[in-house]
Amino acid sequence: MATVDTASAEPYGPPARPCSAPPLQRPPARGVPEQPHSATLISSVQRAMRLLESVAEHECGAPAKQLARETGLALPTAYHLLRTLVHEGYLRRDKGLFFLGEAAVRLGASGAAQKRRSTVVDTLAHWRDSIGVPVYYAVYREGEIEVMCVSDTPGNPAVEEWADFRETGHAHAIGQCLLSQLDEDSRRDHLTRYPVQSITPYTVRDDHTLMRRLARVRRMEAVVERQEYALGTVCAAIPITVGTSAATMAISLPAHQSDRLLSAAQQLQREVGRMLGSLALSISI
Repeated sequence: MATVDTASAEPYGPPARPCSAPPLQRPPARGVPEQPHSATLISSVQRAMRLLESVAEHECGAPAKQLARETGLALPTAYHLLRTLVHEGYLRRDKGLFFLGEAAVRLGASGAAQKRRSTVVDTLAHWRDSIGVPVYYAVYREGEIEVMCVSDTPGNPAVEEWADFRETGHAHAIGQCLLSQLDEDSRRDHLTRYPVQSITPYTVRDDHTLMRRLARVRRMEAVVERQEYALGTVCAAIPITVGTSAATMAISLPAHQSDRLLSAAQQLQREVGRMLGSLALSISI
């Protein structure tokens, strides 16, 4: 199982760098005449943002004169900024009315996706702390195993990815759990691209043995592997159904704590069951 930064992994990206710029001031209320701009602020950007906010409040569009009045801008200034926003794709104009453009819609979608990712990260961190183990979230997408998020601590570190995680799905609990949720043809296709290979002395030895093992996994049953991917490590993975996608939440422990593995996996499964309804949208990232 792969190790990554404590709270998240790709595709979430590294933590944002602290911003050294001074905080933005609250823009003037709509309908209030423009105020002298501060040396630390770019007034044209503020005005453009106020126009975007105003347009967003009008599903059926709004003319330039109305937008200028609502934002307290002079009409020539409003026209200039609106034309610029249309040119950049943040607005579109149709029959004299202005609407949000594709670029603004993409920004909104990106913000919603970031919120969903943040929900997943926070949830995994909660389970990590309450169960006292590293917690992993992974999906099977377009024929590949993708670890989306890992939450660990220095005291309970995640497993080091010493062999490519995508190529060794037969050897770790996450991969076995995801493959068990696929149909037989999809499993065989995956193993054709990523054949079984020995990772440790405990790794399953051939495709036939692995296929038989996967076929025996019952629906919603936890998948357990002991030192098949990394010596000294035991893992368990819980299957999650998100629409037609295969997904899993998993945990790992040092082998000398293997007596905790099943109880910890059961606790994770209960936690997932309680929150799956509210988490389903978030984990479909």
